[in-house]
Amino acid sequence: MISKIPTGALILGLSGVIPFGWGAVTLVSEEAFNFGIENFGARFVGPLIQLSYGIIILCFMSGVLWGFATKMDKKNASMGYILSVIPALWAFFAMGRGPTSDTISLIVGFIAVLLIDRHFYLLKLTPLWWMKLRIPLTFLVTSLLSIGIII
Repeated sequence: MISKIPTGALILGLSGVIPFGWGAVTLVSEEAFNFGIENFGARFVGPLIQLSYGIIILCFMSGVLWGFATKMDKKNASMGYILSVIPALWAFFAMGRGPTSDTISLIVGFIAVLLIDRHFYLLKLTPLWWMKLRIPLTFLVTSLLSIGIII
């Protein structure tokens, strides 16, 4: 049985997509790009905002996964902790090769997080609504990141 996503989790989850969306908008709109540069600075437009924020979110998701791993029985907990740190380690080691390569690395990282989410979901370590939230968020984030590769 899949329960309803709590409103707060849904709003915060969707809000977390905004920096990826803004980055994509500034990639396709010179006007938005210039507005962003003038009002926020170079770090908050194009791939820079997507990459820096994406690294933060992968690390955040490692923390979320760690929380799920704490619910595992003692025999399997080590594997849960190992799985939970993969996104943060991926963000650290896979980045720094340039905007396109880094964007691809982030996409791979977010897909990996979704697979780990699913594993923890199947072990009944997550809320019942978890995958109902995580699948669309991952689709949105990876789609918005893909714009930086296509353009």
